[in-house]
Amino acid sequence: MLRKIPVIVLFILLCGSTAMRASKDHPTPKVSTTPHHHDATQHNCAACHFLSNEEAATLLKQFGEVKEVKLAPVKGLYEVTLQQGDRQMPAYIDFGKRLIIAGRIYTIATRKMMTPLPREVPVQLSPTQLHQIHRDDSIIMGNGNGKKWLFVFTDPECSYCKRLHGELKKLVSMEPDLTIYIKMNPLKMHQGAYDKARVILAAGSLEMLDKAFAGGKLPPPGENDPKEPIDETIKLAASLGIQGTPALVFPDGRLIIGFRDAPRMHALLTLPTKWAVK
Repeated sequence: MLRKIPVIVLFILLCGSTAMRASKDHPTPKVSTTPHHHDATQHNCAACHFLSNEEAATLLKQFGEVKEVKLAPVKGLYEVTLQQGDRQMPAYIDFGKRLIIAGRIYTIATRKMMTPLPREVPVQLSPTQLHQIHRDDSIIMGNGNGKKWLFVFTDPECSYCKRLHGELKKLVSMEPDLTIYIKMNPLKMHQGAYDKARVILAAGSLEMLDKAFAGGKLPPPGENDPKEPIDETIKLAASLGIQGTPALVFPDGRLIIGFRDAPRMHALLTLPTKWAVK
């Protein structure tokens, strides 16, 4: 019978027999249908990917000050703690260092938030810095001879300053022994703010500041509206690290940049006063 089997058929049978023996000796690996959970024991991302604080500071210099860099709870991302003014908040950078992601991360199964919440980190001025801030060249709100005081750096074209201005009026009604010294600190991004600040400060007029915040038209500055007091306040603000408005300086030396409502400001005024203003 073997002689009658064609050579080609015999060859196929022999090859099949060889393949079967090979499959028994070296079985095909099973393909898992369950997802892999890549934890630190399986793959150490830090061994292949690294982002230093210095490199992150260069990448994110326009977003804020980098305080900390670590691997994010999501693979493929770094978690960076950024500080903007007196607030710290997380952001995420991809391993390719091309994208920044802002927002919160939740687990689907538990809906638990894995992203740290932003937190307030007020700047503490030194006695030397605080003594550089004078009552001169200020718009006065509240009790002109109050035992409590608050400095506010404001811009007549700043929308957040406008909101704060309304809260400051509530604050003086809550605290009748309070003097608020409003320093005119126009930002370069607001084209008409500098001229308005000159006119308001030269007139020493709280009503004129109210009008500016209400969108009213102010007269153009003249010879009796000097630039020097405004320029000095701008330099002072820069030396104190004030890069935006509004900015508030409290009696305990705490510098807070950004909007706060009247109850929050009133609570901060209850902290012990460390230095007297000049």
